[in-house]
Amino acid sequence: MTDFDVCIIGFGPTGAVAAARLADAGHKVAVVDRLTDVYDRPRAIALDHEIMRLFQNMGVIEDILPHVAEYPASEYRGVDGRIIKRLDAAPPPYPQGWAPNYSFTQPPVEKRLRDRAASAGATLLLGHELIALTEGSDHIEVELRDSDGAPVKLDARYVIGADGANSTVRRLSGLTLEDLDFDEPWLVVDVKVNEDTLAGLPSVNVQYCEPARPATYVVGPGAHRRWEIMLNEDEDPTAVMEPERVWELLSRWVNPATATLWRSATYRFHAVVAPEWRKGHIILAGDAAHQQPPFLGQGMCQGLRDADNLAWKLNLVLRGLAPDTLLDSYGQERRDHVTRLISIIKTLGRFVCERDIEQACRRDEMLIAEMGGGVVTTFRQDIMPKLETGFIASGANSGRGTLFPQPRIVDGKLLDQTLTPGFRLIVLGDAAQLPSIAPAALPGITIARISGAKSQVFEEPEARLFVETDNVASSWFERHNAVAALLRPDNYVYGTVSDITLVPTLLKECSVALSRA
Repeated sequence: MTDFDVCIIGFGPTGAVAAARLADAGHKVAVVDRLTDVYDRPRAIALDHEIMRLFQNMGVIEDILPHVAEYPASEYRGVDGRIIKRLDAAPPPYPQGWAPNYSFTQPPVEKRLRDRAASAGATLLLGHELIALTEGSDHIEVELRDSDGAPVKLDARYVIGADGANSTVRRLSGLTLEDLDFDEPWLVVDVKVNEDTLAGLPSVNVQYCEPARPATYVVGPGAHRRWEIMLNEDEDPTAVMEPERVWELLSRWVNPATATLWRSATYRFHAVVAPEWRKGHIILAGDAAHQQPPFLGQGMCQGLRDADNLAWKLNLVLRGLAPDTLLDSYGQERRDHVTRLISIIKTLGRFVCERDIEQACRRDEMLIAEMGGGVVTTFRQDIMPKLETGFIASGANSGRGTLFPQPRIVDGKLLDQTLTPGFRLIVLGDAAQLPSIAPAALPGITIARISGAKSQVFEEPEARLFVETDNVASSWFERHNAVAALLRPDNYVYGTVSDITLVPTLLKECSVALSRA
């Protein structure tokens, strides 16, 4: 019997990030997985700027960059091939310091995340299967079975179930999933295309909103291309994965002479979310807590948001700096965010999955009319919801719950590369002098000023000054009518003030909220 602060069941990307973040914070972490190595085929294919910023702050970004590519626009093409909707990234400067969206190759990225968790000091119990969870007054007894069938037991103060859609942790804990009314069968095919064939394929992602056979085409890194093809009700999900049938379905674009089949799998694209994300000392994350259709490429991103959100809160609880009830805000925030994003994804999915030709024609005319008869691009960043509930300030200031930007500083570094992790108070450079702030207002808080090149600057001994190159932070302050923003450790804004004299009040509110959770 070995004691751990946290036992994480599941060593996919969500579990690996949670393990690395918690081990970095000095906690004793065990990670359990039935498999001994990463799955060698791609599953997730999309990342966004928030996750790239997370990878940057974990110190793995340089190793991951060779396996990613900037995500091109997504064009929705209707019954007659016309563009009925178009999504793309807003142009630079990029608010988070990274392009808004990327495609990536999962196996090497997941391998790097696993290595990062191991190097942080997490204990890896690979080839082990979870058998039982027994909750005590202040810990969980975790019963495992190793690859030889021998029993292994450990104690943990908390257990994180990051063990996927068929989560054993969720089943053993009695937590459930709520059906959000989306369930469609699809074939997903990953292909490596010959170099001389790539030029003949679309350079953008395409949603073929064709009633006869809805399909999605995704541009991956290098020669990697993905097709997602909706199945008919009378099609056998097993038979459709046979190579001969796969090539028939891909014949519109590629064939065995022009591409190599990498992976084919059938899925039911689900929309489900757990009503409750924790039960005592057991907490769900990633696909164990939610699943969404892939039409915005947010599945893995949502799991990594879970991991980062949970890790900073669990760190404070384990260190005795916040009560256990702070963890309740994790489920509140993430459930609400996931549910609202799934609603948006379902709307896009309904556009794509329409099988009735008359309804599809009406859909096309409606969407074209909404664009004024031309092609209008919707920015993907504008689709993402902000946090509305959980550990954020009271009141209605517009900046709270948003992800604070990461400007590039004149020395070439990004903001997070210059600041200590944890709570941060960021002040607009030309705001008035800061009032006196109690040094212990929040655990480990860092204070910094952000200034545009032409801003009036006030020097203060407790606040470092950073001059940004593209005014992304200054513009954010102006847009939200704010002069200071209090950031949580995951870079979401706890709250803002429009009057610098209100900074102590904001800090006190956050400190009291943290102590009372």
